[in-house]
Amino acid sequence: MHDPDPKTLRLLVAACDLGSLSLAAEQEHIEPSAISKRIAALEQQLGTPLLVRGRRGVVPTPAGQAVVEHARALLFTLGRLRADLAGFGQGVVGHVRLVATTSALAEALPDDVAGFMRDPAHAQIQVSLEERLTRDIGRSLRDGLASIGVCWDQLDASGLQCRPYRQDRLALAVPVDHPLAAQPRLSLAQTLAHAHVGLPPGAAVQALLQRAAAQAGGLLRLRAVVSTFDAALRVVAAGLAISVIPAEVIARARLPQVRAVPLDDDWALRRFVVCAPPAEQLSSAAARLFDHLAGCAEVA
Repeated sequence: MHDPDPKTLRLLVAACDLGSLSLAAEQEHIEPSAISKRIAALEQQLGTPLLVRGRRGVVPTPAGQAVVEHARALLFTLGRLRADLAGFGQGVVGHVRLVATTSALAEALPDDVAGFMRDPAHAQIQVSLEERLTRDIGRSLRDGLASIGVCWDQLDASGLQCRPYRQDRLALAVPVDHPLAAQPRLSLAQTLAHAHVGLPPGAAVQALLQRAAAQAGGLLRLRAVVSTFDAALRVVAAGLAISVIPAEVIARARLPQVRAVPLDDDWALRRFVVCAPPAEQLSSAAARLFDHLAGCAEVA
């Protein structure tokens, strides 16, 4: 079987998104008959129908839905490849893909990367930042999907080189009129009677909090689950719940409705690392950024 060509996959995705071959043809500037012919050829090639065609348009079959999901990922990757190559054509002599956790991206990492890119010596280096869960960062680095990772120091670092980066301290974000707002310091155990807003279960900080709550003999009562610290702070500011968030993130938000109460649990002090594949596998651009980020920790 020959590999499906990207153009046919793009046409299939468009047809499924729009529910119509004619609308897809209009969007892609091609005749409807040409789309139909291409998709029919792909169905024959794969040996299974991909679309159910009706008077009101088209819908994907189960096999078609599976192909569309893979096609989206492939087309996204091809788009990134074209963007990378275009950068080299414009004089970019290095492209570093950096993956990092929500906490790192919400704190000092963007400023540290910006400092690296402001150096005239790095004018021809392009850096891409992408958010990942701590558990996925090591795999991304080992599989060659990224050059550098920044995350909590509890990751599986086998096969990687890691150096200390920065650290943060978790604090309790509470509405200013909340009963806990008057406390100078708190432990997580003292907050378990109150409703929290948390991050998705895969987030490292959420897993940490669930373990700490269990060790304290209680449960974290979640009123809301959101995807970012900024969203969690908005829920807190509305007076709906409290949330455990890095103190630096709370300070940067400058929300008058929210007070940060330090957590005195030992685990509330978190250390981060910058990781990469072995030195011989790094490009010169990635090696420079790796050293720069490790150096930021030394002067922090």
